[in-house]
Amino acid sequence: MNRSKALILLSVVAFATILGGWYVTAYATSNSGNSTMLGFWRSEDELTAELCGPGFKGGLMRGGRGFNGFIEVSAVYNETVIDIMESDPDVQNLLTEGYTITAVRPFIKSVVEADGTVVTKATSAIVILTKDTTGKASVWVDVTAAKVTKIVILTRSVIDKSG
Repeated sequence: MNRSKALILLSVVAFATILGGWYVTAYATSNSGNSTMLGFWRSEDELTAELCGPGFKGGLMRGGRGFNGFIEVSAVYNETVIDIMESDPDVQNLLTEGYTITAVRPFIKSVVEADGTVVTKATSAIVILTKDTTGKASVWVDVTAAKVTKIVILTRSVIDKSG
């Protein structure tokens, strides 16, 4: 084997090792109880920006997509999240202003218990609200505490100076 092929093979192995290390670190960080990381290297605010940004492609109350495929979310879970959300006065104001529910995205957390069993729960969710093309909002719902914990509103204004 010549030197260039050996160097390419070594580079591929090194790159795969680095990616594997990052994955393990991110996986361990995202599953710890003390972390503010959600998903794969995304903070809460980055995830909000992704969900509400221009690239958002959500369907009405679809389940989230994980690394190993789609997770189906029951209608009862969605109704519970929406009921909690709609009981909040600030959310009621948004709905009155013309925002509509676009998607419910659960946060799924897996915990390894002392005996090695794995418990997976969706104890919180983000509800995405949209208003025409001018506004999107993320409503963070804590299902366990039955309350809205945060609302992030993104608005877009267009100023036409063409004449």
